[in-house]
Amino acid sequence: MHLDVLDLRKFYYRSALGRAAQKVIRDELVTMWPEAKGQMVVGFGFAVPLLRPFLKDARRVIGLMPGPQGVMPWPADGQNVSVLCEDTLWPIETGHVDKLVMLHGLETTEQPSSLLEEAWRVLGPGGRAVFIVPNRAGLWSRSDQTPFGFGRPYSLSQLEAQLRKHRFVTERTLSTLYQPPSALRVWRKSAGFLERVGHNLPVIAAGGVLMIEVSKQMAAPSRPGLTEAVRKPLKALEGIAKPKPKPENVPTRDIADDPLA
Repeated sequence: MHLDVLDLRKFYYRSALGRAAQKVIRDELVTMWPEAKGQMVVGFGFAVPLLRPFLKDARRVIGLMPGPQGVMPWPADGQNVSVLCEDTLWPIETGHVDKLVMLHGLETTEQPSSLLEEAWRVLGPGGRAVFIVPNRAGLWSRSDQTPFGFGRPYSLSQLEAQLRKHRFVTERTLSTLYQPPSALRVWRKSAGFLERVGHNLPVIAAGGVLMIEVSKQMAAPSRPGLTEAVRKPLKALEGIAKPKPKPENVPTRDIADDPLA
């Protein structure tokens, strides 16, 4: 079930823990995608906190927000780019998206397979998508004080298998949010140190969030002339399978005239 947009806005924009989480995840995303000049960038779920770095250079930025969650105008200091939509019916033409970010979308939807099919549909050839979900092995998925404590958390293998099933190719994986999901001042002061230490740990160790970058897998083109070649096979062995009749002009001997018969 999708979270309420008011709760998400309160967490990411009005709490110290939410602002810290927003910065950490956004910095990782910008490292993956340092620029998007002339491209179409789309976010689904509540991905708008991550889209601000692309507003300046991208050809177009759209923040898709699912109906059960609700929508809010964004950005507050510019022309609105937020759109209310269904999980499985996005107001975007097929193959037009260059970059897609999904945050608080996959783990909270009641139709994950249909949602991934819609994401595959809008992504263009050569486009990339980043799916951000709660890490089943992390602390954030075990706390209901943050949005990552709701919905279905994933392990890395589960997420990769589901994306592969829907024709996405994994390009890069990482884990982030190693700081505890606590607003206590002692943890806020040590958040930066914990993030630096956490990046030296295995991806599934303790990070609260998994981020996986994928590309769109296209069907392999059929080889020209293959059907015609099968339709007209070689005839080198046809004589063995079906002997040709003896020519009529070759004389035959009557067995009755043979003295040895």
